[in-house]
Amino acid sequence: MQKITLLVSILLLALSCGVKTTQSLISDGNYDAAINRAVEALKTNKDSKGKQDYVYLLEEAFAKAKDRDLRNLEMMQKEKNPANLELIYNTYVQLNNRQEKIRPILPIRLLKQGKDAQFVFDNYSDQIVSSKNALSKFLYENAQVLLKSSNKLDARKAYDDLGYIESINPNYKNVKKLMGDAQFKGTDFVNVYAVNETNIIIPKQLQNDLLDLSTYGLNDKWTIYHNARQKNVNYDYGLILNFREIFISPEQIKEKEFIKEKEIKDGVKTLLDSKGKPVKDSLGRPIKVDNFKKIKIRIFEFRQFKACQVTAKVDYVDLKSNQLLQSFPLASEYVFENVYATYRGDRNACDENYLGYFNKRAVPFPNNEQMVFDTGEDLKAKFKNIIVRNRFK
Repeated sequence: MQKITLLVSILLLALSCGVKTTQSLISDGNYDAAINRAVEALKTNKDSKGKQDYVYLLEEAFAKAKDRDLRNLEMMQKEKNPANLELIYNTYVQLNNRQEKIRPILPIRLLKQGKDAQFVFDNYSDQIVSSKNALSKFLYENAQVLLKSSNKLDARKAYDDLGYIESINPNYKNVKKLMGDAQFKGTDFVNVYAVNETNIIIPKQLQNDLLDLSTYGLNDKWTIYHNARQKNVNYDYGLILNFREIFISPEQIKEKEFIKEKEIKDGVKTLLDSKGKPVKDSLGRPIKVDNFKKIKIRIFEFRQFKACQVTAKVDYVDLKSNQLLQSFPLASEYVFENVYATYRGDRNACDENYLGYFNKRAVPFPNNEQMVFDTGEDLKAKFKNIIVRNRFK
């Protein structure tokens, strides 16, 4: 019984707090927030005595919200300012949506008065359609003016306005086509290419791989990267990968000779005392101990080595003014190394992790072009990182 009483007390307290919060929202003029709370509370047990406060508050909040919206509409319509068209449309939509939010829980009773709560609903469909068309016409005409400008920001503003028209008034005139025009006019086009300032040939496959922008995920809404110039596109920026220097070391084979020794178990032997006589146990039997012997290996190690260092820089250029905007250093290194070995002696004297080198042999050194190409993965990762961290604005 005590648990039931406690549970009822908690529920009453929660209900009381909810009512006070809703009252506070109305006092602050947050009518729609109050309506939301009241509707949520009345979705269950709406005719219970404990929910009556919410019915009164919902009735009050709805009346006050509607009155405020209608007064605002009256003022905006008298001003006849085109800047108010969007707010006028949204206010009519808000008036309608508010009614539709309450409609599912109707009717709701005022128990003391013995009647239903009063919510005066109106049909706003004509006003919504007319205000939507007026707003669409205004935004459409404004977008046409913006599209005549050479300023990309104007084109982007036109795109946003046209997109809004499409969202509220689908298939309005030729909005979709104009959105395509605005997208093209508002886009920054970037030409990405490589320049070789070294005296070494850059493998074509490496250049193609570095400039394969499809793997970079760079394009966004207003920036498009091309690694090959396209017709009818006026490029705004250049992104240039300048190869400045390529250093390739001579082919080297370094030789090293060293000895490894190890003691290994080699059967057992009789334990002898200091006088060379066998040591016996309590039963008179000779004591046997492990016998160890020393083994040795002479290792001849060969290390093939060749390195390639690529130094470059990434230039950001404004192609309209032909000015350098930013420049970033870029460097990469690839090392070819092959280690193999031969030996004389007992290979068991060698560390186990070294044994694999005995199975290897000398291999042909990669040519210079291959060495440059093999820097590609590291170079591409660093190139992409520079572009991703330094986007065109």
